[in-house]
Amino acid sequence: MNAADDARIEPSEHDELLRRLSGIADGDLAFRGRRPVKEHVMREITQGGRTARRRSRRPLFLSLGVVAAACAVAVTFTLHGSGPGQTATAARPEPAAVQLLDRVALAAGSAPAPAVRDGQFMYAKTVGHSTSLSEVAGDGGRMEAAPTDESAERWYSVDGSAGMTVRTGRGSETFPPGGPPTLNGPTYRFLETLPTDPDALLDLIYEDTRKQHGSGSGSTTGPDQQAFVAIGDMLGRFQAPPGLSAALYRAAARIPGVVLVPESKDAAGRTGVAVARVHNGERTEWIFDKQTMRLLGARTVALKDSDWGKAGTAVTSVAVVAQGVTDRPGQLPQG
Repeated sequence: MNAADDARIEPSEHDELLRRLSGIADGDLAFRGRRPVKEHVMREITQGGRTARRRSRRPLFLSLGVVAAACAVAVTFTLHGSGPGQTATAARPEPAAVQLLDRVALAAGSAPAPAVRDGQFMYAKTVGHSTSLSEVAGDGGRMEAAPTDESAERWYSVDGSAGMTVRTGRGSETFPPGGPPTLNGPTYRFLETLPTDPDALLDLIYEDTRKQHGSGSGSTTGPDQQAFVAIGDMLGRFQAPPGLSAALYRAAARIPGVVLVPESKDAAGRTGVAVARVHNGERTEWIFDKQTMRLLGARTVALKDSDWGKAGTAVTSVAVVAQGVTDRPGQLPQG
């Protein structure tokens, strides 16, 4: 059985899930539009002692520092056949995954918008880990996997004027503003300006990615997987405007290869239902509460034995445990 087969839901599991999640029914939706692209980031840092080279996997929901530039192959895709410059090689999204994302979008869109003012901060607390591969010096190129704690509290400037403050068990660090906000480094005010039509949003993301990471970049991730990761980063960074959150979930429902996972556990130990996408022997999952449809967290699971670990290993797992708005870094949200 290959990785794609592992990711799919058996009929009995599918039926059981639909029974447990009221409001989901079988059926399919026709979608159109371009597919946005974005790339995982692999950072290389030099480490003393026994490790000659260390390659860090980008954690879900952003790293503690500044996200590095990404590489991507810009490709357009349509679910209704190919045209000039288009390919249609990936599987359609599973109907059950599309329907779950629609329920999630409805819940996200009906949530109250946070009351924010310029000068305030969007707060997010996460727990979890990412995994790094280290090449052990003098050991024939053997790679060693090691977890990296990604638990942190973050304060993002609402308007970008004050940058970001990160507090971990090792202390606090403030990152100054890094220039105008972008899709890969947004502020709350920037997110408020994005279109809430899913197709227009996909076009905007795709245009930005194609401009920066066009054909010939050497990317092996592919546009569909990068689109899934990009949207997940935007949703998990902090509490986004409700209309945009709903649009992002509906945009994700248009990505080829998106599947449903009946049960998954986040880094905080909470069990939920997930939508996911498989790429290169790994399944990237977004996990939701089964009752409220609230995003709990995300993780990437190895589907086959590799240097990253045994099949079934959560290579990266990050859970969102608190969000809110504060007046200053270091302050916790009220209520």
